[in-house]
Amino acid sequence: MRNRSLVVFVLAVLTFLFVGASARPAPSHWVATWTSMPQLTEPGNMPPAPFTGPDRVLDNATLRQTAQVTVGGPRIRLRFSNAFGGAPLPLTAVSVARPGSGAAGVSGVVPGSVLPVTFHGKPSTTVPQGAQVVSDPLPFPVRSLENISVTAYLANGQASTSITSHPGSRTTSYLLSGNHVSDLELPGATPVDHWYFLSGVEVLSPASAVAVIGDSISDGRGSTTNGNDRWPNVLASRLHGVSVVNQAAGGNRVLQDGLGPNVLARLDRDLLATSGVSWAIVFEGVNDIGTATPAAAAAVADQLIDAYDQILVRAHAQDIKVYGATITPFGGNTGYDNPLREEARQKVNAWIRQPGHFDALLDFDKVVRDPATPSQLLPAYDVGDHLHLNPAGYRAIGSSVPLWLFRNEG
Repeated sequence: MRNRSLVVFVLAVLTFLFVGASARPAPSHWVATWTSMPQLTEPGNMPPAPFTGPDRVLDNATLRQTAQVTVGGPRIRLRFSNAFGGAPLPLTAVSVARPGSGAAGVSGVVPGSVLPVTFHGKPSTTVPQGAQVVSDPLPFPVRSLENISVTAYLANGQASTSITSHPGSRTTSYLLSGNHVSDLELPGATPVDHWYFLSGVEVLSPASAVAVIGDSISDGRGSTTNGNDRWPNVLASRLHGVSVVNQAAGGNRVLQDGLGPNVLARLDRDLLATSGVSWAIVFEGVNDIGTATPAAAAAVADQLIDAYDQILVRAHAQDIKVYGATITPFGGNTGYDNPLREEARQKVNAWIRQPGHFDALLDFDKVVRDPATPSQLLPAYDVGDHLHLNPAGYRAIGSSVPLWLFRNEG
């Protein structure tokens, strides 16, 4: 009886320890909750006059922009990038606030919500050329899918016309001369549908992140300005406790520089060095095939497959799972449609679909193609150029991703 009682006691202790350990909440850490892929700003996407001068940008100017976080937490911190700046980037003052009515792309902020941002305890900082800075942690609680407003003032501007931005913001920002970093409203401000300098928001959370590596289809060309209805936004709205960060840019390519550095060149910055990433979705390659000469398309397909393998090797070394998305149709597109390019797309997609390559398959081609003409988009999803999707098409892609792929194990 004594031995039996001892066994029961030991089992009870072990059960308590096991259940107690498993019931403890996961520890919080810094995880990216919003990103914008830094790019060199093309002339047509520079701040309009008078905010771009002959040798200086945003001289004595305020910039206010909004971003939608994907997971929440009690504290945040901001990242500013000067990756492509031709001179140091001096940020004189920065604030964070709740946007008016909680909406994206608005110029006003909620009274009482403005919080100064500091950098190592100081109200200003200078970002060296090619570098980025991370702000101090801010006691600014955010909820999942909440929009935040970030305002920066540059007293002397950036002394170059080479600056860092994300042109495809699909979100309106505002420019106004003078220091208005703490103002609730910006009357007379100039609206621009681009993000400048702000490249990330991180949150203190037990969550993990999935990073989307993509081009204009993930960047949301054809989506609603200020609507946050790109397909990664749709995925983020379905996931709970998982961050979705969009590291895509229009015109981007896997193999060669386009709008922004090629994927193999930017992988360290946009995936491996992004805080808290456990998964990646690679949905890119259409621009490599579409810009190749028809005669070179088959060779580009082989090079894309080799590049995907490189992405897998480098991501797996950091314990990041990589999910491969098939390249969606472009039949009927004026610039890309060609039988040899379509053969290349089919070859690449066959490799992506083959088990044992990517950690999981996301067959976006199957989701949005026209069953009657598989080389073309379903007309209900086509924004009109036979390459990009409308909000219904993005909703279909974002809704097709299995949520079980983002369960943390162990």
